[in-house]
Amino acid sequence: MNYKNLFDMFLKTCKQYNNELAFVYRVKNAEYKITYQKLYTDVLNLSSAFQEQGIKKDDKVMFVSDNRYEWILTDLALLSIGAISVPRGTDTPSQELEYIMTHSECKFLILETKKTFLEYEEMLKTLKIEKIFLIEKKEHDSYLTYKQIQKDINPTDKDIEYFDNLVNAHDSKDTFTIIYTSGTTGQPKGVILNHSNMLYNIEVVPEIIDLNKDDVWLSILPSWHVFERGVEYTAISHGCKIIYSSIKTFSQDLEYYKPTLVATVPRLWESMYSKINTKLSKDPKKASIFNKLVDISKAYRYNMRILKDQLPRFKDDTLKESICKKFLPLLKVISLYPLNLFAKKKLSLVQQKFGGKMKLAISGGGALPEYIDEWIDALGIRIVNSYGMTECAPSIAGRALNCDIFGTLGKPLRGTSLRIVNEAGEELKAGEVGSIQVKGPQVMSGYYNSEEDTKKTFTKDGYLKTGDLGKLTISGELILTGRSKEIIVLANGENVDPSRIESAISIMPFINDTMLIGQDKKGLGLLIVADFDGLKEFVQVKFNKAIKSFECVMKDQHIVNDIKKELNELLQKKHGFKPFEKLQNIHFLEKEFKMGEELTNTLMKKRLIIDQKYKELIDKILK
Repeated sequence: MNYKNLFDMFLKTCKQYNNELAFVYRVKNAEYKITYQKLYTDVLNLSSAFQEQGIKKDDKVMFVSDNRYEWILTDLALLSIGAISVPRGTDTPSQELEYIMTHSECKFLILETKKTFLEYEEMLKTLKIEKIFLIEKKEHDSYLTYKQIQKDINPTDKDIEYFDNLVNAHDSKDTFTIIYTSGTTGQPKGVILNHSNMLYNIEVVPEIIDLNKDDVWLSILPSWHVFERGVEYTAISHGCKIIYSSIKTFSQDLEYYKPTLVATVPRLWESMYSKINTKLSKDPKKASIFNKLVDISKAYRYNMRILKDQLPRFKDDTLKESICKKFLPLLKVISLYPLNLFAKKKLSLVQQKFGGKMKLAISGGGALPEYIDEWIDALGIRIVNSYGMTECAPSIAGRALNCDIFGTLGKPLRGTSLRIVNEAGEELKAGEVGSIQVKGPQVMSGYYNSEEDTKKTFTKDGYLKTGDLGKLTISGELILTGRSKEIIVLANGENVDPSRIESAISIMPFINDTMLIGQDKKGLGLLIVADFDGLKEFVQVKFNKAIKSFECVMKDQHIVNDIKKELNELLQKKHGFKPFEKLQNIHFLEKEFKMGEELTNTLMKKRLIIDQKYKELIDKILK
């Protein structure tokens, strides 16, 4: 279906699926069910209230809230008016929020709770904000609550007609949101997204995941993240039901609500993996049987994929090569067939932990670890390994129902042009690693008020430089191999600018250099190049302990933990850092970074080189 804009999509969905459930959520022990008719009415009322309070088309509205029904309600109300939302989570430090609000020229501010308001109260006194709104019901002199601004709203038929006609006031190229994402300079950059960018996802994603109105989505990611936002818009467009979950209730909600689709980051799949295996470990015999069944399923599926040419290939095989390559796997498949039938039957019981009706488990916002990819697949659950970024609203590629090549991110979405280039900008052949560049309807127009950053991010012929490294198979599937930009993406999808943390920590007297690590890991770690005499003195004065070598430090876990605690004191929220920007582990290197090896001629760190050199150590530090 063609839509004029996102609001047009919303209106048509509400009309078509009027009595169907749109959202289900819990507040404490109470469950609430929202139909599309109720959603329409709630958006209409809030839209009218916002307009009465002076919010109009193209006004920038800062929106600070975590997942809740009122999030999507607010988002859709702002969409109806044509106001531009600037969303953020409640864990945003005051300094960062101040920068974003000033840089984006926000006139209005929406906060989730009174607690959120109190955290930002002092900072807000320095900004020129026309009005502050609070989602929660408690009244206060400094802000307007949703209850207050909606108490006299009683829409007439004329008001409803006016609301519906707002669809004609928006162009598909109008900006509907500016999402600030971490930049390598240390300051966030505002990604400008228009209706067309997001509508592209709504058009092409459903066809590769076979989306229909009977699908039930379990939602757990922060709604302000573009990945989750894209999921919710896409689900709404097809009249699906969305269940708002949380990290605490995720496992229970999977079993209770029995979703057909779940979209989340690798960290959540790792959590499910850990929970199931931890529970099994209490019964060694049961754990041994389970792991054997998983190994049988993995082996059978791997060898079957060799026979079907469903593993990445970077060159064409001759007939002889193909026969030789497939001979042994054929024997293995034959021998494993009866065992796999048994394993499949037993492992189907584990699928009940995921609800038993899941047709697709979607992973995005970071690279999915290979062992998790294989484990979920072995359980008999189809995993969609997707690739995207905020600048692409977010979808670029995905190994969905249209792709059987395991170990890849699938082909670029329909209408997306993707190429791999070398440093000279020349396009590379299949199997050759280079920088990933994309062009398509989903690609942003640029960064807000940042012409220089925008210019650096695009090639002369209009391709977006993703900052990622990858390679293509001979059939066009993408494989991610690393990141050419410095931003670290954790397993939960959070972006971390290493330069800010490294700079803050450099104040410690014993530090010569540091390297923040954590790409695709659960948390952050730090490799430290220290001045030994300075470290020796620091440990003696601070902890009253004597050390003779770096090895001595690393063997004493108490010293390591005490030093880590001191470093984390520098990374508190009051200093502008977020909760996930804490160090989980540290390690002292005995050798310095050398120019020409780990350092450039201008003494800048070659992060990819250091990552590769210390890969085993990094994997050990951040298990």
